[in-house]
Amino acid sequence: MPPGATRHASRWQNLFRITEPPTRNLVAMSNRRILVTAALPYANGHIHIGHLVEYIQTDIWVRFQKLRGNQCIYICADDTHGTAIMIRARQEGRTEEELIADMREAHVRDFAAFGIEFDNYGSTNSEANRKLCGEVWSAIRQAGMVHEKEIEQLYDPVAETFLADRFVKGTCPNCKAPNQYGDSCDKCGHTHSPAELIDPVSTLSGATPEVRSATHLFVEIEQLHPFLEEWTQSGDHLQPEVANYLKGHFLHEPLRDWDISRPAPYFGFEIPDAPGNSWYVWFDAPIGYIASTAEWCEQHGESLDEWWKNPDTEIHHFIGKDITYFHTLFWPAMLKTAGFSLPGKVHIHGFLTVDGEKMSKSKGTFIPAATYLEHLDPSYLRYFFASKLGPRVDDIDLNFDEFKTKVDSDLVGKVVNIASRCAKFVAGGHLSETYPDDGGLFEQGAAAGDEIARRYENCDYNGAMREIMVLADRANQYIESKEPWKLRKDESRQDELRDICSVGLNLFRQIVVYLSPVLPRLAEQAADLLGQPISSWEEARQPLTGTQVGKFQHMMQRVDPKKVEAMIEESKDNTAAGEAAASDAASEYNDGPEALEKEPLTEEHCTIDDFMKVDMRVARVIEANHVEGADKLLQLTLSLGGEERRNVFAGIKSCYAPEELVGRLVVCCANLKPRKMRFGVSEGMVLACGPGGKDIFLLNPDTGAQPGMRVH
Repeated sequence: MPPGATRHASRWQNLFRITEPPTRNLVAMSNRRILVTAALPYANGHIHIGHLVEYIQTDIWVRFQKLRGNQCIYICADDTHGTAIMIRARQEGRTEEELIADMREAHVRDFAAFGIEFDNYGSTNSEANRKLCGEVWSAIRQAGMVHEKEIEQLYDPVAETFLADRFVKGTCPNCKAPNQYGDSCDKCGHTHSPAELIDPVSTLSGATPEVRSATHLFVEIEQLHPFLEEWTQSGDHLQPEVANYLKGHFLHEPLRDWDISRPAPYFGFEIPDAPGNSWYVWFDAPIGYIASTAEWCEQHGESLDEWWKNPDTEIHHFIGKDITYFHTLFWPAMLKTAGFSLPGKVHIHGFLTVDGEKMSKSKGTFIPAATYLEHLDPSYLRYFFASKLGPRVDDIDLNFDEFKTKVDSDLVGKVVNIASRCAKFVAGGHLSETYPDDGGLFEQGAAAGDEIARRYENCDYNGAMREIMVLADRANQYIESKEPWKLRKDESRQDELRDICSVGLNLFRQIVVYLSPVLPRLAEQAADLLGQPISSWEEARQPLTGTQVGKFQHMMQRVDPKKVEAMIEESKDNTAAGEAAASDAASEYNDGPEALEKEPLTEEHCTIDDFMKVDMRVARVIEANHVEGADKLLQLTLSLGGEERRNVFAGIKSCYAPEELVGRLVVCCANLKPRKMRFGVSEGMVLACGPGGKDIFLLNPDTGAQPGMRVH
């Protein structure tokens, strides 16, 4: 049983709520007006490969929509306000404006290098955003949703600022573990406020914080509870597992008031009717979506109301699961109150792990985008992410062995291989004037376009890539069967050679049309080769004839393992500070006393058919040991009957001593994929239930059960 698994045991009764996500019926539509946003990257750090999951996912979806002929704009901006920006600017001896300008330049450069094309990339520190914040705030005030309350918070007397959770460390009030952050304990999982820490210390100055009070402004979104419940629980606005998560964790009780202000000093927009207070970063950040759209509208002579107040415009947000709460409760409440359109869909994705673990600076797997670009082709990462991303809120894992295999096999060995095997025989000449008989291959590929489009529309990129690779396999089989290389020197069969190569190159181009949202650079290379730019999805339905073929230029190389190793080595930071920085990467917005999500959105649902695949067997513990260097794990050797033995790591050390377990019967998930951990390989999972901590209860087989028996 992996560490942390037991805290979800109490939710097992809910596992059967969700089947497959509903199919969207928008694929056949054209001339849709679509506004797409990705979460605003925080201006306190550089882009890394974990961030890129979202921006690549969104870019693929936007490129697909444009290829389908829809009017689609991709809007984003830098998120620039908050305590972290203010503190960093102080430490570097420059203004906040200078800091965010430099970071914006770096962000734009990294995004462009990965082929991520925004229609407008703004800043939340813009005048457009200040104006819109005032409009939204005025509407919330007029709705009678604001009240004031005195808040006690830790204050750094040396840095002269109130302290967010992550700027305070001390001893855990529960387990007494030292050096813990102000919101939760890494050792025992206890959640607390910074003021509850024993001997708290400011990480900014090392000073002992003082408890001070300040007036904060709160928004009562509970007034919109009926609306929010209806919006989140009906229609296709959210993935089913997200709707269930909100229902079970928040909407079953009154919604807490939202702390919307921060007292000075704070880098942000001062609230016009509350001098000395600024809007909290999470108020002005999403409004930045609208402000960035306003900038685009001004540049293109468009009306902002057509994009944010017209029901015919589809609004799609792409975000990570860590900011679900804000985008599905606070943000819709703000939009509703201020009279703006609500998002038609909030697409939520999971986190990126590397080799099955959190990204780590000490291990070199916390990889900045700029470092990746020094060593590897960005097309590799775009394709790998596409091959992993589905429509659900699932984490995806970057295993570099799999990364190499997938790129080498699919892109180099299948797709590019089609062009390289055909183009050289007709370079400088022309494709056949009439499309040759190919046994129906091109027609089959054209027919597959609807299914591939449906998968793109539903963010099922993994499924789309599988469909496309089926076409690539068929094309390669065709070329292999025709053996054009054997006809090259036979003057009497040159027309036949040209026909074979014309088929191969048309199948290649058809595949590239389908891949172009994922691999825009490959689409450009195909256009250079065949002299025809790819600009429409419909181009996959009509073969090229009589087109001049250019000289084949190398399109893609296999992944060089040495470059991967060099990239990882360059990304390593062996300092404790470096590791801490990596752990903070997803917490830029945790800037205040209201305490954001303590429990990330990790609940997943399956069908009864999925659950029936689980092979649960009785096992006997024949050996149990402590795991050196692990706080929660025990190493168990299990007998599943006969000679079958399994090595399993279980996070049950808080409740069970090794000697208590030897000889005991347990229930083991026997067909779980082995997981490589730094302590060894875990070959199964011991099943338990309970909330965790001291309350973990191993499942007991029925009396008389024997090792190897299946549990039903």
